[in-house]
Amino acid sequence: MASQEIDALSASLSRLPGLGPRSARRAVLWLVKRRETALPQLLEALAAVRDTLVECAICGNVDTQNPCGICADTRRDQRQICVVEDVADLWALDRARLFTGRYHVLGGKLSALDGVRPEDLSIGALLERVQNGGIDEVVLAMNATLEGQTTAHYIAEKMDGMPVRITQLAHGLPVGGELDYLDEGTLAQALRARRPMAG
Repeated sequence: MASQEIDALSASLSRLPGLGPRSARRAVLWLVKRRETALPQLLEALAAVRDTLVECAICGNVDTQNPCGICADTRRDQRQICVVEDVADLWALDRARLFTGRYHVLGGKLSALDGVRPEDLSIGALLERVQNGGIDEVVLAMNATLEGQTTAHYIAEKMDGMPVRITQLAHGLPVGGELDYLDEGTLAQALRARRPMAG
C-alpha cells in the first residue's frame, strides 16, 4: 500500500483528462523513481504556469501574456477570425499552421440540456469585434455535433446583415477513412458537401 501522500498525488493526476487511475499510478511511480531530476522540473513548471497564466482579453486564449502571443503577432491577418468552442480547439487548429488569422474562443457551446445559453458564452464579445470593423471573414470552426452546429447557426443568424463573409469548416470524410467504418451522420454530411471533380 502506498502512503496517503502518494495516493493523494495519484488521485489528483487521475482527474486529468486522458489519465485514469492506472495511468496516474504509473506516472507517480515514474516520478518517484526520478524524484531527484524529473520531480523538481515538474514542480517548477507547474509553479511557473500557476503564477503567470492569464486569459487573453481579446480572444479568450490562455497564455502567459495578455494579449496572447497570437493576438500580439502583427504577422497574422487581422481581417480573419476563426471562432472555436474551447482553447483546446484553438491550440489544435493553430498547431496545424494552416490558419493565419486570429481566433475567438466562445468558452463552450449552446446546450439546452446543460443550460448553456448565448449569454453564458462570449458571443457578445465576438459580435462586438466584428461590429468594430476591419473583419472580412469569420470562420465558424465548431465541432460537428448537434450543439456545435446549433451554436454556429445561432452566430451566423446574429451576424446576418453585417458586412462580413461567414464560412464554416467542411465536414465529411476524414483522410484515409473507409466508408464502411463511418457513421451515417458523417456520410450524410459528406454527400451534402460533395463538389465537382477536377478533370
